[in-house]
Amino acid sequence: MQTELLDFVSKFGLLTPAEAAEIARQIPVRVVRKGSYLLREGEVAQACYFVLKGCVRQYRLLDGMEKTTAFFTEEQAVVDFNSYANQVPSRFYMVCTEDCLLIEGSPNQEQAMYNQFPKLVAITRDMMEQNLGQMQDEFATFTTLSPEERYRHLQEHRPGLLQRVPQHQIASYLGVTPESLSRIRKRLLTKA
Repeated sequence: MQTELLDFVSKFGLLTPAEAAEIARQIPVRVVRKGSYLLREGEVAQACYFVLKGCVRQYRLLDGMEKTTAFFTEEQAVVDFNSYANQVPSRFYMVCTEDCLLIEGSPNQEQAMYNQFPKLVAITRDMMEQNLGQMQDEFATFTTLSPEERYRHLQEHRPGLLQRVPQHQIASYLGVTPESLSRIRKRLLTKA
């Protein structure tokens, strides 16, 4: 576990090898099994996560149906930021769709790490800015494309996800029924 964390932390040129090793030693890393929930609707998020390995699905229950709103994979943050930052009940469920290796953080722990390693503030800010930019791009893409175009976009930008996640969850994420997704896939195969 620590090897994956050290590899990740070492990617940032701001840290010396000694700092990277000490940060990797101090940051809690959890192995979380497939099917485990990190957060449920109505709970207040007490932790934030970062995926070193695995996949986490975020969804909401609407009229008794699961509506997938995001998938988080390697090198992505997993947090209901509104719930975490404002200590309000979450509207989301977050569940591991695979066995995961996650960095786990809490507000107190984060502050202690920032105090001990001030360079982490800049690293965290850069990561959050990248994450926000990616989320804005994804949101804009998904709101302006047709379901077939969304699927093609997913094929181009996150092809591995299609192999890792059940098709009914991909359909939910794209805003279509599993049957419609099947028709889209068939149509695209005949065009190829």
